[in-house]
Amino acid sequence: MRLEFNSEKYQTQIEESRRRLEIARSFKEPDRVPITISTGGSFYSRLFGFNIRDYYTNLDVQIEVQVKGLKWAFEELQDDRVGYGVNLDLGPVYEGIYFDLPIEYPDDTSPWVVRTMSLPEAVERLKTPDPEDHPGIIEFYKKYELLKEKVSKLGLNIPVGGRFGIHPPLSAACGILEPAEVFMYLVEDPQLVHRLFEKLLIAFIKIHDFGDKYFGVKTTHLGLADDHSAFVSDEMYRQHIMPYNMLLYGRYGINGRHLHADGPNDHHFKTYADIVKLTSMDIGGFSDIANAKPVFKDKVFFSGGLNCKDLYYDLETAEKAVRRAISIGAPGGGYALAVGGETYAGVKPDTLIQMVKYAKEIGKYPIKI
Repeated sequence: MRLEFNSEKYQTQIEESRRRLEIARSFKEPDRVPITISTGGSFYSRLFGFNIRDYYTNLDVQIEVQVKGLKWAFEELQDDRVGYGVNLDLGPVYEGIYFDLPIEYPDDTSPWVVRTMSLPEAVERLKTPDPEDHPGIIEFYKKYELLKEKVSKLGLNIPVGGRFGIHPPLSAACGILEPAEVFMYLVEDPQLVHRLFEKLLIAFIKIHDFGDKYFGVKTTHLGLADDHSAFVSDEMYRQHIMPYNMLLYGRYGINGRHLHADGPNDHHFKTYADIVKLTSMDIGGFSDIANAKPVFKDKVFFSGGLNCKDLYYDLETAEKAVRRAISIGAPGGGYALAVGGETYAGVKPDTLIQMVKYAKEIGKYPIKI
């Protein structure tokens, strides 16, 4: 296998994008609206004809998919990404690994955790072992070291990343239990749910501290993925979920607090901005940018505005959504056009490329849409 990726080739492009994003993050208007497209393993696997299951289970396939994906992103897509590298990616199964639950690997899709417990069982049975003694976490970091070795042997001068981590308590609970059951008990027996959340909080901290120790760093910028908060009222969020997230942000987010939430999270935007005090957010594909902009203006740098469904067809179908997102989000800076959340494998690559070109044309400041 002959793979090539020369980052020097893209340095001018990267520096221009970095300056553009820095200006937007300071709530000022750069030359045009930044564009950040979250393309990842599943999208690239489909693009290059690989089985998604093989991507998650074979390190050689994972390297090839990611390196080819990077070249495609910098040379064909040409959005405003500034980072590059190969990362160990096991899919959405880290809670399953830590809590020793069964994991299935279906054909041509992401793996998933098999839910084997009820919530009351989980409260009693789940343990929070120390990561240094955990076979699954030890195996993860062995794979990480092997990944670095493989990348080096291929002669690729490229960063290699990989860190074991789980979601914050609510989304972690919904990753190992039926979400409907979690929400039901949150209404009917919240104290029982809090006993579970406390275990999941302890697990998060143990795992994260171990990662800091492994890499010899101290986390001061924390990003959380809290998809399931969309499905509770803001009052319930503040009472039952936010306190755990605030503890994590207080511990690891001294210099930056990022949130990814697939949404719709519109009803939490004011809480995110004024109480959680996020510094950045991916608002997801199901939140309305018209609700985000007035609340986040001059407070929270945010990305989003597009849903994957906007890009399943041709550019003509996507144009209306792109124009709306830019016209609302871009004025005054503080915004990057993005597909909220992950770019799914079903999105048409050619449409994505054309959309980026179109957004560059109409997203020049001052915005005239």
